[in-house]
Amino acid sequence: MEKIAVFDGHNDAVQFMLDYKPGGRDFLIRSETGHLDLPRAIEGHLVGGLFALHAYPERKPENDLTVTNEGYEVRYADALEEGYARRLIDAQLAAIDLLIRRSSGRMRLTTDVGSIETARAESAFAVVLHMEGAEAMGPDLDYLHILHTAGLRSLGLVWSRPNIFGYGVPFAYPRSPDTGPGLTDIGRELVRACNALGIMIDLAHLNERGFWDVAAFSTAPLVATHACAHALCPSTRNLTDRQLDAIRDTDGVIGFNLAVYDIRADAHLDENTPLDTVVSHIGYLIDRVGVDRVALGSDFDGTVVPREIRDASGLPHLFAAMRKAGFDEPTLRKFAFDNWLRVFRLTWKNG
Repeated sequence: MEKIAVFDGHNDAVQFMLDYKPGGRDFLIRSETGHLDLPRAIEGHLVGGLFALHAYPERKPENDLTVTNEGYEVRYADALEEGYARRLIDAQLAAIDLLIRRSSGRMRLTTDVGSIETARAESAFAVVLHMEGAEAMGPDLDYLHILHTAGLRSLGLVWSRPNIFGYGVPFAYPRSPDTGPGLTDIGRELVRACNALGIMIDLAHLNERGFWDVAAFSTAPLVATHACAHALCPSTRNLTDRQLDAIRDTDGVIGFNLAVYDIRADAHLDENTPLDTVVSHIGYLIDRVGVDRVALGSDFDGTVVPREIRDASGLPHLFAAMRKAGFDEPTLRKFAFDNWLRVFRLTWKNG
């Protein structure tokens, strides 16, 4: 079988990079911890992806998880202060720049489809800058323009907490994603600004009312970089059929999240989730929105993935399972690579 080149719609590897986190992992050297580094990407035929800049609080809250017989709920995260978040994002940008320079051409910052395709042809790993949560921006949106000049091409308006632009969903199961108010007025301005600059808007982590506000105001295809189907696993992070239909109707993309607790019907945090369950969930999404609108959004280094995949090097196991289930090669190539580039062409001003 032909090797399938993969472009991934979401990872959190920046948080663990040696160039950002003292004592972290050197992305250029194979590790046995975490999910993603350049050697394991090459082993898994991963040729690029969206790298998430994200500001975490200084200290993780304690005792924030409540588990019941029916499911779970995580205490809603507090808002972050703009200056604190910006310092972290600036440090992460500097770390990615240093990493790319250290890679001696093996990794490239890519800001258009042509540069992604060139990187792939020349066996270089394509890095696209994404930011998960807009806490680092003030209401004047000046920082958005700075980030765009630095290479940002994808933005999640919120993470699972509130900010001045809107409201993320708390992590909970079983529960609707309709958990609070929609976008604020400045949130709508941020949507318009992203449209004008050609920055892709990521709907992952946004609550349902915010989703529909973006759908009403955005002129670009609707995209969720890492999510699954609420009909199969009713967690707040997953998308209802009506939301999936809206993505379909705008010719957008849903990046399939490998988080086991968003794939499984019981939402259990169990890495022994069978690949048959994973593939069945992918099939549901494809049946709902079409083969051109489902891609991979792994959430590597940000979640628990099925043991049979384990990390980026195990992605061929996923595609083998999809083949076994009857997916043909054109569908696999669309899921693995083509669908992301298609929506980038529709969204980015420079193609």
